[in-house]
Amino acid sequence: MNQKTLRIIFFSYLTVVFVGAILLMLPIAHIGKLTFIDALFTSTSATCVTGLVVKITAQDFTFFGQFVILLLMQVGGVGYMSIVTLFFLFMKKNLNIHEKNMAKDSLNYSSNLDIQNFLQKVFIFTIIIESLGAFILTLRFATHMPLNQAFWQGIFHSVAAFNNAGFSLFRDNLVGYQTDATVLVTIGLLIIFGGLGYLVLVELHAKATHKRFMISAHTKITLVGTLILIISGMLLFLVIEWDNKGIFKSMSLYHSLLNSFFLSVNFRTSGFNSLDLANLSDASLFCSTIYMMTGGGAGSTAGGIKITTVAVLIIATIHTIKISNQSPHAFKRTITQEIINRSSAIILVASFISITATVILVETQHTHFMRTLFEVVSAFCTVGVSVGNGDVLSLSATFSSFGKSLVIALMLIGRMGIFAFGFLIIGKEKIKHIQYPEGRILL
Repeated sequence: MNQKTLRIIFFSYLTVVFVGAILLMLPIAHIGKLTFIDALFTSTSATCVTGLVVKITAQDFTFFGQFVILLLMQVGGVGYMSIVTLFFLFMKKNLNIHEKNMAKDSLNYSSNLDIQNFLQKVFIFTIIIESLGAFILTLRFATHMPLNQAFWQGIFHSVAAFNNAGFSLFRDNLVGYQTDATVLVTIGLLIIFGGLGYLVLVELHAKATHKRFMISAHTKITLVGTLILIISGMLLFLVIEWDNKGIFKSMSLYHSLLNSFFLSVNFRTSGFNSLDLANLSDASLFCSTIYMMTGGGAGSTAGGIKITTVAVLIIATIHTIKISNQSPHAFKRTITQEIINRSSAIILVASFISITATVILVETQHTHFMRTLFEVVSAFCTVGVSVGNGDVLSLSATFSSFGKSLVIALMLIGRMGIFAFGFLIIGKEKIKHIQYPEGRILL
């Protein structure tokens, strides 16, 4: 990782965002009035695969505008540099080391394995998973709408789900399908697959085709962490909201389990909702910020500080408390001090940015603290869920241009990654051949 590569990736994302905003501003892309800040917000939300909306996607954008949003989600999910790299591969152009490194950084791919082969598998898996999801959703939607409309709805929601974007072409998102297991489970599984990360998908495929293939500690931690987070989230939200009339109290046990599963999945990675989140208690909103901050797998379409980051710090903390004479380890693999230090830095900086942005928005937009914190973490961790503006738009729709600009910045930083963005701004310290004596510091 170097500053030049990260600078290219960052400005490439900015370019995509501004091009998307300009396209959405075209008369053929939107219906009614659309300000540039709202077009920029929508383009950023799609490119950063967040899902926060300040305009109703189905009502305020034409088919062309919706298609632009779909392209932005796909580009943002797979990565702009990855798409450019694949284009060069199709043109039979040999990649130099710098181009390969840009593709690796775009996908957060740190392995020494062939990046070209890895990229090809990424796009094949993306096409297969999204196509399968679109097929199932199209069949389901076709039972109550024209086939051509069902086909577009199936494609759009499949791409949005796998890329963990959360945009929907239904006015109330998926609230109208809260009792439909086919829709919720299909979209939920698409979100999970997208949130695992491309490296995990490639390794799982390699294990299925080659029994002797050794799955990495990264993949094992991501899989176990994902399972724990989904189940714990389901149980937690069921317990907290069981007697809430606006959430689970009026539902059967089956539908409560179905929607708690969908809620748990979306609170970590995507912005779909089958329930009115404005009815959630402050306890659920606070707990959900922890799940949103954790996010999905590294190198995935999901946001957050990543499952592995949190897992590393938990493992290191347990070893520290036990005063173990061994280095922290997971699945018989040692966790280096560098990884522990990086995880600590990511969590500290992410917490600082989230709290600071929340305080600024509360003071400037005069909003409720807990609901604003929920919105900030959702934007920063590119999740996309929101308690809403009283209707179907996100809370950000009520913000001023300054407030929306701050949320846009949060989405961009969150998509870039805390460590990558910090490294881009601060840079790498020069190597010093000096070793200072240890100082005594009490904790």
